[in-house]
Amino acid sequence: MSANERATRALREIQQIPGNDACADCGAPDPGWGSCSLGVFICLACSGIHRNIPDISKVKSLSLSRWEDHEMQFMAENGNELMKSKYEAAVPVYYYKPTHKDCQVLREQWIRAKYERKEFSEPGKNFTYEEGTRDGVLMKRGRDNGQFLSRRFVLSEREGTLKYFTKYDAKEPKAVIKVDTINATFQPEKIGNPNGLQITYLKDYSTRNVFIYHENGKEVVDWFNSIRAVQLHYLKVAFPGATDAELVPKLTRNFLKEGYMEKTGPRQTEGFKKRWFTLDQRRLMYFKDPLDAFAKGEVFLGNRDHGYNVFLGLPAGTHCNGAWQHGITIETPERLFLFTCEMESDQQDWVKHFSDIMSAPMSPQEYTMEAMFKHRH
Repeated sequence: MSANERATRALREIQQIPGNDACADCGAPDPGWGSCSLGVFICLACSGIHRNIPDISKVKSLSLSRWEDHEMQFMAENGNELMKSKYEAAVPVYYYKPTHKDCQVLREQWIRAKYERKEFSEPGKNFTYEEGTRDGVLMKRGRDNGQFLSRRFVLSEREGTLKYFTKYDAKEPKAVIKVDTINATFQPEKIGNPNGLQITYLKDYSTRNVFIYHENGKEVVDWFNSIRAVQLHYLKVAFPGATDAELVPKLTRNFLKEGYMEKTGPRQTEGFKKRWFTLDQRRLMYFKDPLDAFAKGEVFLGNRDHGYNVFLGLPAGTHCNGAWQHGITIETPERLFLFTCEMESDQQDWVKHFSDIMSAPMSPQEYTMEAMFKHRH
């Protein structure tokens, strides 16, 4: 057995130690790389980020690189669990810890915050996310022309609002958004910028989208975590008896699924038209364009016991003039909604999501939302 094979075998043994079998930074299974200066096992994607901080992290492939005995010894003595207890000793509860499904900018800033800035190593540190107010310029997509222009944004914990102004010194904000209605989710592909962030909020019971980015990845991730910090503060006031574990899932959330389907109107005689769909918890919204400010319409997905159902295919006799053949029928107490997907795999995936939602029990807030929907439509 060559020295290299011996090293690989030894490293794979160290990797059997609990905690080392998933990436130290994003949790991806079976990491194939190691940082021999930090003593952690990481995945290929995170190893690329570590490479960008060479003075802190020296990365090697577990199977292709040459490992020195002292490096392997260092990996054995340290490892993911021990390093987590050091570099993640004091992560604030609202801070979003990315997974391997999250985009590059979130993962990169998490890794830099941990190892480069050592933000979470000592308890009792003051975090920039908790200053109670944040004021800065972000690029915002115009609602009508689609151009990104610089706008001043102000987040205030005291007022519980996020405001934006069209001119830096404008007295009156263009919009005042209550933080308890905000969702924020990174959408680099959709927005066409690696640091693209989508902010959605409720305005007069309709969902409004705002698309922003900042050239500096740290700046946009700081905004994101500051919004989460303010939201947690508000939730603690609103639900004084609740634990952090109960409140954190109520902060920002990623959409369950997004993509194109075709849909027909309520009489089912209109042509099927291609629309962009976003599934956000129990709200299925559809847009003409993925970057539209307002949805053209939305469907509330309630619980099965209350007359909500989903079926593969379209009702017999539906005249389907669209190009897409893989049908889905959603039944609500009021009407049927008919959709078609381009691929069978898409159809199966949407139906699984709809089915899971309809099987889940509803919260008091969701009953309120359902009543609101019925009132509105």
